[in-house]
Amino acid sequence: MSRVTTASVRVSGEEVGRLPRPGLLVLLGVARDDGRAEADWVARKLWTLRILDAEQSASDLSAPLLVVSQFTLYGDARKGRRPTWEAAAGGDVAEPLYEAVCAALEALGAHVERGLFGADMQVESVNDGPFTVLLESP
Repeated sequence: MSRVTTASVRVSGEEVGRLPRPGLLVLLGVARDDGRAEADWVARKLWTLRILDAEQSASDLSAPLLVVSQFTLYGDARKGRRPTWEAAAGGDVAEPLYEAVCAALEALGAHVERGLFGADMQVESVNDGPFTVLLESP
């Protein structure tokens, strides 16, 4: 996740998501063994993590979140010259969990913008800082 001043997502030149004001850009990877408990944990952590101005959270500031699915976060390039994505969940598991994270954030009161799951997206952002955090569920 990155603290950003602006962020947007385009698919085939058409904008599908945009932060209406500064907030968080979340690149969400889902692992093979993730489930609903991990989705709920990630949503709560994203909403309450104190990483914005003056050590405030998105919930403190009502900051929006742009959530973009990104299976390549689980790429492993330690061996050979081609990464493997064996640790990443397949679309049949990842898409419902991606939607569950977004829905859980909305249930907490967040304004959530989304990318388009499985699409070839162009993500544009201007980091604030830059400030980027890797967040993994327990």
